Amino acid sequence: MSAPPVPLPTSRREWATLLDHLGIRPSKGLGQNFLYERGIVQRMVRSLGIGPDDLVLEIGPGLGILTDELLQRAGQVTAIELDGRLAEHLGRVFADRPSFRLVRGDALKIATEAVIPPGRPFVVAANLPYAVASAVLRHLLEQPHRPRRMGLMMQKEVVERICAVPPNLSVLAVATQFYARPRLAFDVASTVFIPPPTVESAVMILDVLPEPPLPEALHPRFFRVVNGGFRQKRKQIANSLAAVLELPKDEVVAWLEGEGIDPMRRAQTLAVEEWVRLTLAAPEGVGP
Repeated sequence: MSAPPVPLPTSRREWATLLDHLGIRPSKGLGQNFLYERGIVQRMVRSLGIGPDDLVLEIGPGLGILTDELLQRAGQVTAIELDGRLAEHLGRVFADRPSFRLVRGDALKIATEAVIPPGRPFVVAANLPYAVASAVLRHLLEQPHRPRRMGLMMQKEVVERICAVPPNLSVLAVATQFYARPRLAFDVASTVFIPPPTVESAVMILDVLPEPPLPEALHPRFFRVVNGGFRQKRKQIANSLAAVLELPKDEVVAWLEGEGIDPMRRAQTLAVEEWVRLTLAAPEGVGP
């Protein structure tokens, strides 16, 4: 006979006691901060607009506070957890929830098609450790089977970089906005975490585009052009592209001007749509 499910804590002290009981010491170096404030996860789930028909993929459920809220609103929750101690804890807490499925493993090494039925729309929710947040975001967006929406709690500075507009774009912003429309939903105080982080946090909502603006075969060329432009972002874009892509300067100038882009601009001033046009018109040899 299986043991009855274990209720989740309701106070900061109880959450801290649970971490001690599990033998888990959050790593500051990895940006591990465990959320304990129920109101924050409720607001996050509301911002995602999750309903009873939704399938949610949760990355790194940790102690399960966000998982619990998701299970109250979603039709099904599949959670990927790497830490064995946390996985065992989650199995005990949600033992009586038939809509909960736990997958043990590294989310960065698991294709969404391996855990989500092909063609099934899904939503991603996660409180991501700062050290891996950007990598997890890129991994999810570059999958063939992408979510329709994501709600991610991350370092606020990174969220602001992702949501930036010209002339303050970065490679991360362009790469993310190629696949999705991100927005900062709300800030999260450091006092609602154990331990409190030394940086500010925020929840970001990303509405993933049904299709990226370029076919799959051109994605490598797109990112080669973007990375070429940003590799020497303090330089004019013509100089950076010519140097990194090893093209004659006059050929690069003609390429840029042909798409209505001033060769003297900097990479951070170009919108995603301009990078797309440059990709479509790229000279031979730039990429596949």
